[in-house]
Amino acid sequence: MFTPFRGLPSVVWTLFAGTVVNRLGYLVSPFLVFFLAARGVTGAETTYVLGALGAGNLIGPALGGLLADRVGRRATMLVGLTGAAAAQGLLFAAPGVATMAAAALLLSAAGATVSPAAYALMADAVDARRRQRAYALFGWGVNLGTAAAGVLGGVLAAQGYWLLFAVDAATLLVFAVIVAATIPETRPEPTAEVAPGTGYGVVLGDRLLLALLSLFGVQLFVYSLTEVALPLAVHDSGLSPAVYGAMAAVNAVLVVLLQPLATSLLARLPQLPVQAAGSALIAVGVALTGVADSVTGYAVSVVVWSLGEVAVAGIAAALVANLAPADARGRYQGAFQGTWGVARFTALTAGVALYSTVGPAVLWWSALLAGTATAAATLALRGRVERRAALSLAA
Repeated sequence: MFTPFRGLPSVVWTLFAGTVVNRLGYLVSPFLVFFLAARGVTGAETTYVLGALGAGNLIGPALGGLLADRVGRRATMLVGLTGAAAAQGLLFAAPGVATMAAAALLLSAAGATVSPAAYALMADAVDARRRQRAYALFGWGVNLGTAAAGVLGGVLAAQGYWLLFAVDAATLLVFAVIVAATIPETRPEPTAEVAPGTGYGVVLGDRLLLALLSLFGVQLFVYSLTEVALPLAVHDSGLSPAVYGAMAAVNAVLVVLLQPLATSLLARLPQLPVQAAGSALIAVGVALTGVADSVTGYAVSVVVWSLGEVAVAGIAAALVANLAPADARGRYQGAFQGTWGVARFTALTAGVALYSTVGPAVLWWSALLAGTATAAATLALRGRVERRAALSLAA
């Protein structure tokens, strides 16, 4: 099972274990709508809280990447984890919608500062040839913990929503203790090419990175439709919410079972062709949602895009890490994680609006065309990316 991840340094395994623990407590966000309803928050007011939660995912990565490079990866992770734990308590105790929204903003912003620092830490510890495997392991840990949390959350919610917040905060603090006790600080010194204090100017000046992030952003938007538009399609087909839960379970099981095997087979191949093929597969799977009207049809679409998901695992983060100067890895990963936040936010807003106003068919066809076109464009950058990566290997 762990063969493709053999030989990775201990810091990667520590982050993997901490991530599994942390994601076991990923309970509040999936059940937040139900909690707000139980507190008497109306549907219109709920959108403010959810909007604040989404906004935090746009702020956190940029802040986390900057702090990771300026004060250190370990310190940034500790700030994010403890801050998110405190925000859990604030959200549960918040007396009104405004304070709930503020706590939700703090929760998502603090939580989102952790990933850029963790990804930069792994890039510091792992050579360029093995980074894809390290990031795939990290992503596998996220899926392992999240899959178990889906079951655990339903059980705990039946006993009282306070348990969700308590377990979520506890797992964040456990991860913080693991980081504080076992992970050394890293913060590479500035190189001659990058002046200290340039902030995100180093990112904005990297045209190749910006081109890749633009393409990744579209691909991540297409993938995010599986979380946003798929539930709408299931509902409009006259199927119960339990069907969507079953589809989420199918995805989780496939990723957990197939990720090690896929990483073992695909990590030996050139990264950009695999990224392009996997992204195209995701686009095809998402588009198949538009022709599904039964449990079997939706299951087929989920299987297709899940196979694409396991194919691309770890590649984009590794490409970004290989492009980054050593002292700017936090900011490069912050930009990448921020791209994730923008993609999810756009899917939640523009994606849902397109589905609801223009029509589902337009959304699914757009996803297919955008996903396959950006996959081809990504492949066209192969020469430039591999030349830059060769410099990382030589360094």
